[in-house]
Amino acid sequence: MAAASSLLSEDQFLCSICLDVFTDPVTIPCGHNFCKSCITEHWDTNVQCECPLCKEQCEKKPDLRVNTVLSEMAAQFKQSVLQETSSSSSEEQHTNTGEVLCDFCTETKLKALKSCLDCLVSYCETHLEPHQRLPALKRHTLINPVENLEERMCKKHEKPLELFCKTDQVCVCRFCTESEHKLHRIISLQEEYKEKKAKLGKTEDEVQKMIQEKRLKIEEIKQSVKLSKEEADQETTTSVEVYTALIHSVERNLAELLDMIEAKHKTTEKQAEGFIKELEEEISELTKRSTELEQLSHNEDHLQFLQKFMSLKTAPPTKDWTKVRVHTSYVGILGTPLAQLADMLSAKMKVLCADTEIKKRKKYQVDVTLDPETAHHKLILSQDGKQVYHWNYSQMVEDSPKRISSYFGVLGKQSFSSGRFYYEVEVGGKTEWVLGLARESIHRKGVFIEFCPQNGFWTVSLREGYGYKALVDFDPIHLFLSSNPQRVGVFVDYEEGLVSFHDVDASTLIFSFTGCNFREKLYPILNPRNNNAGTNSTPLIICPVDYTV
Repeated sequence: MAAASSLLSEDQFLCSICLDVFTDPVTIPCGHNFCKSCITEHWDTNVQCECPLCKEQCEKKPDLRVNTVLSEMAAQFKQSVLQETSSSSSEEQHTNTGEVLCDFCTETKLKALKSCLDCLVSYCETHLEPHQRLPALKRHTLINPVENLEERMCKKHEKPLELFCKTDQVCVCRFCTESEHKLHRIISLQEEYKEKKAKLGKTEDEVQKMIQEKRLKIEEIKQSVKLSKEEADQETTTSVEVYTALIHSVERNLAELLDMIEAKHKTTEKQAEGFIKELEEEISELTKRSTELEQLSHNEDHLQFLQKFMSLKTAPPTKDWTKVRVHTSYVGILGTPLAQLADMLSAKMKVLCADTEIKKRKKYQVDVTLDPETAHHKLILSQDGKQVYHWNYSQMVEDSPKRISSYFGVLGKQSFSSGRFYYEVEVGGKTEWVLGLARESIHRKGVFIEFCPQNGFWTVSLREGYGYKALVDFDPIHLFLSSNPQRVGVFVDYEEGLVSFHDVDASTLIFSFTGCNFREKLYPILNPRNNNAGTNSTPLIICPVDYTV
């Protein structure tokens, strides 16, 4: 068949209407062949059905069917022409330039302007002209220049892949829809392109979103590493300070212990020297007496012996040294200082650690200002929003949904839904107060409710006659403090679920709520309580944080 096709001329495969190689050729009653679309359009625009070549007329429009033999021959001819064109020297030129070149240029190949999906040929501007002028060619599908147009042909039917089978998700030609894909759902390539393009766009948006999220995560991780380095440096500095202080305390305690041991030894040594001196004096006296007795024992004159014996002085009294001991016990000398050192170190560690902890938490200080729209109508706020106290008379204020009316409370303007933050409140001079954190959805109207976590409050309070306390699970926890706080620091770690209260001046922890499950915005809350006829009229004051304390 290939040999036979090489003997046939191009004219035998050209439609006399569109002057192009047959596409879906049909044979009309007179025997002439045309493209199905060309002859159909020709008859649609003319009253009489006649052959464009021999003018033979038909009584009625015939039922046109594709001449499959001629269609296959035309397709093979078109394929052979395409192969010959692609194997020419233009291929080398195309390889060198990296551009799609015109398949019809014979000498210098020009850059292709368009590729025709019907002809499976790429055209430069000059050779594209018939497609822009002839009506039959105008119906061809032109696209931007592409390579390997033969890949756009159905390998089985040698027809353009111009349809899409949704059932099998493959590109097909028109003959495929009449054979193995006959009962399948078929749509145009353009429809599937739009659908897939939209899906691709959505996928691309999702990918871009994922990329952005991952980049943000990278930045978050980098920021975490940076914060970790800063905290590590701070912790290293603090640890060195704490351990240095502890080492100095231990060294001082050791020096005192060694001095005590040395002093005790010197006392023993001095006592021993006294004993030895006393013993040496007794030995001296006894030696003299021993000499006298020895001389007398050698005297053989009976009278003289007796006379001298009778004149001997009475031996001087001597001390009973049998029970005298020079011994110093060091048992327990180390235990007491060590116990004292342990107590001292424990107390010092508590102070140092608390002081270090509060200094670290002060880094997260925020500027809190009280919100007058939330204040109870009997509370007076300072002009700068930093102070609040109770007044006996109601203020003329709008009763908005934000305003607290069931207790003497006021919220901060600032809300927090992540991270860590810290603020300080001056409470000195007051006999009663409440302060801490409240969630956004707290009860603000009607009857009074307890300031406990179940109701959205994390607070500590002072009440005259009851002392300091915190409410957990509706049960009060009484706080026994070594001193009365003058300034209270409030620290919150949203993600950790931690709210802690600190005596700023004493650098001690007052109380901590742990394991909190925060899901809403948190607001600072202050309650100065009733002024009690002036005994509790001192305001609660939000203070600037002093980093040196």
